[in-house]
Amino acid sequence: MKKLNPAYVSLTALVLAIAALVLAIMCCCCKKNNVEETLMNKPEIIVNAMQKFDAIQRENAEKEAQKLMQENAEALYNNANDGTLGNPDGKIVLVEFFDYSCGYCHKIYPVLKNIIAKNEDLKVVSKPLAFLSPMSNYAAKASLAAKEQGKFAEVYSAIFEIKGQMTEAKIDEAAVLAGADLEKLKADMNSDKVKNTMDEVSDLASKLRISGVPTLILNGKIVRALDEATLQNAIDAAK
Repeated sequence: MKKLNPAYVSLTALVLAIAALVLAIMCCCCKKNNVEETLMNKPEIIVNAMQKFDAIQRENAEKEAQKLMQENAEALYNNANDGTLGNPDGKIVLVEFFDYSCGYCHKIYPVLKNIIAKNEDLKVVSKPLAFLSPMSNYAAKASLAAKEQGKFAEVYSAIFEIKGQMTEAKIDEAAVLAGADLEKLKADMNSDKVKNTMDEVSDLASKLRISGVPTLILNGKIVRALDEATLQNAIDAAK
């Protein structure tokens, strides 16, 4: 996942530290205590303030995310050009924003594979992004082109199971082994439909302020943990 900008974190910490210091000074002036002594004896004042601020920020971010997902629900769940995994008619819908070059996405791939096998009513909407490497774009186009042959899920899995560094040759080979016609795949990869789908996914990620991959959205809520148990619990709760 993409991490917060260190400069932002440092600035936040500084602002909170100053705020805590002002409160401490006010308190200390009333009690005629030394400011430095108070902070040294009670450093948790600043720590607690930072934790409180972080909790408020997360809560506000969750509310904003919910609003954005509601406003973009049709594009999020019902874009006919998206590839899908699992049950295409499933009532439990999991959306995955990912990048084929993302190490964390590779780690969660077997988790999703197991989750899909265990939940017959689960539909996974796959939204490939392509910003980590040139191969991200090639792999994403290959899987979306495979959808035109009814082979999206097979090629999606085959790409994630490539050993070592991805190359165009390895992606082509994986697609063929997954049952795709390579000549047609190559033609469809360069089609306006595939290009437009890639643009739609990228635009939607920007609108939803998706800042890292993988990002999982289950029935309108972002799943924070990526382990199988947490994801299964979230699915059970959604049922």
